[in-house]
Amino acid sequence: MLIPDNLKTGVDKTNDWYTPKINKTYYEMAEYYDTAVLPARVKAPKDKPGVEGSVNVVTNWITAAIRNEKFFALEELNREIQIQLEKLNHKPFQKKDGSRHSVYLADEKPFLTPLPPAPYELSQWKKATVQFNYHIKCEASHLI
Repeated sequence: MLIPDNLKTGVDKTNDWYTPKINKTYYEMAEYYDTAVLPARVKAPKDKPGVEGSVNVVTNWITAAIRNEKFFALEELNREIQIQLEKLNHKPFQKKDGSRHSVYLADEKPFLTPLPPAPYELSQWKKATVQFNYHIKCEASHLI
Protein backbone atom coordinates (compact mmCIF):
# COMPACT_ATOMS: atom_id res chain seq x y z
CA MET A 1 0.00 0.00 0.00
CA LEU A 2 1.30 3.46 -0.89
CA ILE A 3 0.34 6.47 1.22
CA PRO A 4 1.69 9.57 -0.53
CA ASP A 5 1.78 12.82 1.42
CA ASN A 6 0.46 15.81 -0.54
CA LEU A 7 1.35 14.25 -3.87
CA LYS A 8 -0.03 16.96 -6.13
CA THR A 9 1.14 15.24 -9.31
CA GLY A 10 -0.59 11.98 -8.40
CA VAL A 11 -3.92 13.39 -7.24
CA ASP A 12 -6.51 15.11 -9.41
CA LYS A 13 -8.21 18.20 -8.07
CA THR A 14 -11.62 17.56 -6.57
CA ASN A 15 -14.00 19.60 -4.47
CA ASP A 16 -13.84 17.09 -1.63
CA TRP A 17 -10.78 17.28 0.67
CA TYR A 18 -11.58 13.93 2.29
CA THR A 19 -11.72 11.72 -0.78
CA PRO A 20 -8.89 12.66 -3.15
CA LYS A 21 -8.91 11.03 -6.58
CA ILE A 22 -5.76 9.38 -7.94
CA ASN A 23 -4.89 10.50 -11.48
CA LYS A 24 -5.07 7.97 -14.29
CA THR A 25 -1.33 7.43 -14.78
CA TYR A 26 -0.65 6.99 -11.07
CA TYR A 27 -3.58 4.56 -10.87
CA GLU A 28 -2.25 2.51 -13.79
CA MET A 29 1.19 2.33 -12.17
CA ALA A 30 -0.38 1.07 -8.93
CA GLU A 31 -2.40 -1.53 -10.86
CA TYR A 32 0.71 -2.67 -12.72
CA TYR A 33 2.61 -3.21 -9.46
CA ASP A 34 -0.51 -4.72 -7.82
CA THR A 35 -0.66 -2.20 -4.98
CA ALA A 36 -3.13 0.32 -3.59
CA VAL A 37 -2.71 4.08 -3.28
CA LEU A 38 -4.44 5.85 -0.40
CA PRO A 39 -3.34 9.50 -0.35
CA ALA A 40 -3.05 11.20 3.02
CA ARG A 41 -5.56 13.97 3.60
CA VAL A 42 -4.26 17.51 3.72
CA LYS A 43 -3.29 18.57 7.24
CA ALA A 44 -4.16 15.14 8.66
CA PRO A 45 -1.05 13.87 10.47
CA LYS A 46 -2.74 10.63 11.53
CA ASP A 47 -3.04 9.66 7.87
CA LYS A 48 0.71 9.93 7.34
CA PRO A 49 2.82 6.84 7.84
CA GLY A 50 5.49 6.57 10.51
CA VAL A 51 8.12 6.45 7.81
CA GLU A 52 8.93 10.16 8.14
CA GLY A 53 10.37 9.66 11.63
CA SER A 54 12.18 6.51 10.51
CA VAL A 55 13.87 8.37 7.67
CA ASN A 56 15.24 10.88 10.20
CA VAL A 57 16.49 8.09 12.48
CA VAL A 58 18.28 6.33 9.61
CA THR A 59 19.75 9.56 8.25
CA ASN A 60 21.04 10.68 11.64
CA TRP A 61 22.41 7.22 12.51
CA ILE A 62 24.36 6.83 9.27
CA THR A 63 25.54 10.45 9.17
CA ALA A 64 26.82 10.21 12.75
CA ALA A 65 28.60 6.91 12.07
CA ILE A 66 30.51 8.16 9.02
CA ARG A 67 30.95 11.83 9.90
CA ASN A 68 34.72 11.55 10.45
CA GLU A 69 35.40 9.31 7.45
CA LYS A 70 36.72 10.44 4.06
CA PHE A 71 35.56 8.80 0.88
CA PHE A 72 37.21 9.24 -2.49
CA ALA A 73 34.67 7.38 -4.60
CA LEU A 74 30.91 7.09 -4.57
CA GLU A 75 31.20 3.30 -4.45
CA GLU A 76 33.17 3.53 -1.19
CA LEU A 77 30.53 5.78 0.36
CA ASN A 78 27.69 3.53 -0.77
CA ARG A 79 29.46 0.44 0.61
CA GLU A 80 29.90 2.10 4.02
CA ILE A 81 26.28 3.31 4.04
CA GLN A 82 25.16 -0.27 3.34
CA ILE A 83 27.28 -1.56 6.24
CA GLN A 84 25.88 1.04 8.64
CA LEU A 85 22.33 0.36 7.44
CA GLU A 86 22.76 -3.36 8.14
CA LYS A 87 24.03 -2.54 11.65
CA LEU A 88 21.04 -0.28 12.31
CA ASN A 89 18.55 -2.84 10.99
CA HIS A 90 19.96 -5.56 13.27
CA LYS A 91 20.30 -3.32 16.34
CA PRO A 92 17.79 -4.38 19.04
CA PHE A 93 14.92 -2.01 19.86
CA GLN A 94 15.17 -0.19 23.18
CA LYS A 95 11.55 -0.53 24.34
CA LYS A 96 10.36 -3.72 22.67
CA ASP A 97 11.67 -7.09 21.57
CA GLY A 98 13.34 -7.61 18.24
CA SER A 99 14.98 -5.38 15.67
CA ARG A 100 13.94 -3.70 12.45
CA HIS A 101 15.17 -6.74 10.56
CA SER A 102 13.19 -9.21 12.69
CA VAL A 103 10.02 -7.10 12.33
CA TYR A 104 10.53 -7.02 8.57
CA LEU A 105 10.94 -10.81 8.42
CA ALA A 106 7.92 -11.48 10.64
CA ASP A 107 5.44 -8.80 9.58
CA GLU A 108 6.27 -7.57 6.10
CA LYS A 109 8.22 -10.12 4.07
CA PRO A 110 5.40 -12.72 3.94
CA PHE A 111 3.19 -10.19 2.12
CA LEU A 112 5.74 -9.14 -0.50
CA THR A 113 5.37 -10.37 -4.05
CA PRO A 114 7.99 -10.32 -6.81
CA LEU A 115 8.13 -7.31 -9.09
CA PRO A 116 6.92 -7.74 -12.67
CA PRO A 117 9.65 -8.78 -15.13
CA ALA A 118 9.51 -5.44 -16.99
CA PRO A 119 9.33 -1.98 -15.39
CA TYR A 120 6.18 0.10 -15.72
CA GLU A 121 6.02 2.17 -18.89
CA LEU A 122 4.47 5.60 -18.63
CA SER A 123 1.40 6.21 -20.82
CA GLN A 124 0.35 9.43 -22.46
CA TRP A 125 -3.32 10.31 -22.54
CA LYS A 126 -4.71 12.75 -25.09
CA LYS A 127 -8.19 13.63 -26.21
CA ALA A 128 -8.77 13.43 -29.94
CA THR A 129 -11.67 14.19 -32.21
CA VAL A 130 -12.60 11.69 -34.87
CA GLN A 131 -12.83 13.49 -38.19
CA PHE A 132 -15.64 13.00 -40.71
CA ASN A 133 -13.39 10.56 -42.63
CA TYR A 134 -12.81 8.51 -39.42
CA HIS A 135 -9.14 9.56 -39.16
CA ILE A 136 -7.46 10.58 -35.94
CA LYS A 137 -4.30 12.66 -35.93
CA CYS A 138 -1.92 11.97 -33.07
CA GLU A 139 1.20 14.15 -33.07
CA ALA A 140 2.56 13.69 -36.64
CA SER A 141 0.85 10.38 -37.38
CA HIS A 142 -2.53 9.69 -38.92
CA LEU A 143 -4.37 6.73 -37.42
CA ILE A 144 -7.37 5.02 -38.94
